[in-house]
Amino acid sequence: MPQGGGPGGGGGGLLGRLGAMLGSADLVVALGMLGILIVMIFPVPTWTLDLLLSMSISLSVVILLITLFIQKPLDFSSFPTILLVSTMFRLALNIASTRLILSHGHEGTAAAGQVIEAFGQFVMGGNFLIGVVVFIILVLINFVVITKGSGRIAEVSARFSLDAMPGKQMAIDADLSAGLIDEATARTRRKELEDESTFFGAMDGAAKFVRGDAIAGLLITVINVVGGIIIGTVQQGISFDEALRSYTLLTVGDGLVSQIPALLISTGAGLLVTKSGIIGTADQAIIGQLGRYPKALGVAAGLLLFMGLLPGIPTVPFWGFAIVLGFMTWRLMKRGQRLAVEAAEAELPPPAVPMDEPISSALHIDLVRIELGYGLLPLISEERGHRLTEQIKALRRQIAGDLGFVMPAVRIQDNMQLPANTYVLRVKEIEAGRGELRPAMLLVMDPRGEPISLPGEETTEPTFGLPAKWVDETRREEAHFRGLTVVDPATVLTTHLTEMVKEYMPELLSRLETQKLLDDLGPDHQKTVAEIVPSQITVGGLQRVLQNLLRERISIRDLPTILEGVSEACSYTQSAMLITEHVRARLARQICASVISEQGYVPIVTLSPDWEHAFAESLVGQGDEKQLAMAPTKLQEFISRVRQSFERQAMLGETPVLLTSPMIRPYVRSIIERFRPMTVVMSQNEIDSRARIRTVAQI
Repeated sequence: MPQGGGPGGGGGGLLGRLGAMLGSADLVVALGMLGILIVMIFPVPTWTLDLLLSMSISLSVVILLITLFIQKPLDFSSFPTILLVSTMFRLALNIASTRLILSHGHEGTAAAGQVIEAFGQFVMGGNFLIGVVVFIILVLINFVVITKGSGRIAEVSARFSLDAMPGKQMAIDADLSAGLIDEATARTRRKELEDESTFFGAMDGAAKFVRGDAIAGLLITVINVVGGIIIGTVQQGISFDEALRSYTLLTVGDGLVSQIPALLISTGAGLLVTKSGIIGTADQAIIGQLGRYPKALGVAAGLLLFMGLLPGIPTVPFWGFAIVLGFMTWRLMKRGQRLAVEAAEAELPPPAVPMDEPISSALHIDLVRIELGYGLLPLISEERGHRLTEQIKALRRQIAGDLGFVMPAVRIQDNMQLPANTYVLRVKEIEAGRGELRPAMLLVMDPRGEPISLPGEETTEPTFGLPAKWVDETRREEAHFRGLTVVDPATVLTTHLTEMVKEYMPELLSRLETQKLLDDLGPDHQKTVAEIVPSQITVGGLQRVLQNLLRERISIRDLPTILEGVSEACSYTQSAMLITEHVRARLARQICASVISEQGYVPIVTLSPDWEHAFAESLVGQGDEKQLAMAPTKLQEFISRVRQSFERQAMLGETPVLLTSPMIRPYVRSIIERFRPMTVVMSQNEIDSRARIRTVAQI
């Protein structure tokens, strides 16, 4: 029994393996290619040729329908390979049919099978010239129109796809870097981009197979007719008329059976390459896009109606199509109106549900707010291009770049309690400044300080208190010609806001904002931050140092250098004032660069040794508790002399800085900022070694 079961078991395993091999797609394709070679080399019977010709027609119909229903070209990326295989299949059938026609054509019209005979008789209708003409027309349509057009489209698509690849790859990398897509999506997009380029390149080459197939079909037809007539009359001894009729019918039938599948596949290739850039099936794209323009269909219906009225033109077909197009126009317009109503209803906001605001919302404070009278609302309207809001955006970028301070978002709101042309600037909801604007006018100032002769409304510039005048916009060119400074209302308000923000920067720099500045330094500096904060200085202590710098309008953008200076100063003191002075010395080059005159030097006004000694003797206390205790009369004398000296230099066109010793600099600054807040007070440690200095006066 075991011996008897052995062969049976081995046979079952062999049959199973054979069935698995036949079920493999790779093996089926390989056997198909082998079958094509067999058909080319060995003669086949007529029933086999009928079966293979039917298969060729069926395959071409399936390919055409697939190209109609796919969503995008890459869904049928195997089309170039299928195109090559189908072309080889048709050429093999041409060789097999040619062998049968030339070998047995003298026997009658059934020599090459029933399929070829049926196509030949149906098209020729008893007249071989009709068949020849129809066949030539099909060849010309395929060769001249469809094949050439689809080949050109494939060539251009391949070229454009290759040229656009670097830009598309950079766009994918940019989206990945910006966090808009993840790594898996980026890989998928790159793979699709590579497949698209490969596909259109393959289609460019495959189009040449279609073109060559059309040429080969035409040549094979000529060879069959000429060769068949020669063989029939010379070798088989039939008459010329009989040979012409028989071989022409068979040849035309053979040509039609091969050219119709070629025409279908060429059409499919054209549909596939023309779908580039279109998502969706061809029927959806064509019908959907034609349906978007009902007016065009209506005009076409009217034109057909008019043509049906012309003498000699058949009325029924033209008016019939006019009625069909008119009905389609009416349906599409009704559908468009319904969709427009639905879209409008969808855009309507849902009914507001009354909700009580939580009491905690009343605790929120706007850090920076602009309140506008109703007459100034055009400054933020769309008609004026949101000029004020755009200038505020630019201001925030400018302050961040110049001073390293991220200005809080500015809230703009109307205030009906204000006069029509008045605005109010608020910091933490406390008024910090106000002014009046004329929205339809220009503010004109004379930089020389002379009276303005243009007609207008006298006023005072709100930021610096300079005399100015509101004039009509039509006098802009005249004002420029006279050398006057011309400013529009939005710029006046933005300038006022700029100076106000710079004045209140220390107050606006909160502990939270300080922590954000540290977090934004980036990974390269995070180790330095971890070494200093909070082991050497707390975030609050660093906040006070940065506030001291901003109070004198020193940029904190170079935060790494500031942190290094803080670390050095913390080794010998925890006083915020002393740390600030040490950091200022580290920023000497930056400070000097900000006060260099147009001539390239730093103009300075020095204190005499007597005043240096007087200030040093007036300091009492230790560390942060150290204070200036100078007699009021002495302080008044100092203030008077500083005012006289700096006003004299201003008349000479100089904007000098006051230079003191490091020990007394903070206290001298605290006095001067009360009456000359824009005057820079520097210590000798803050003079860069490479800076050119020039002493213009001494107090």
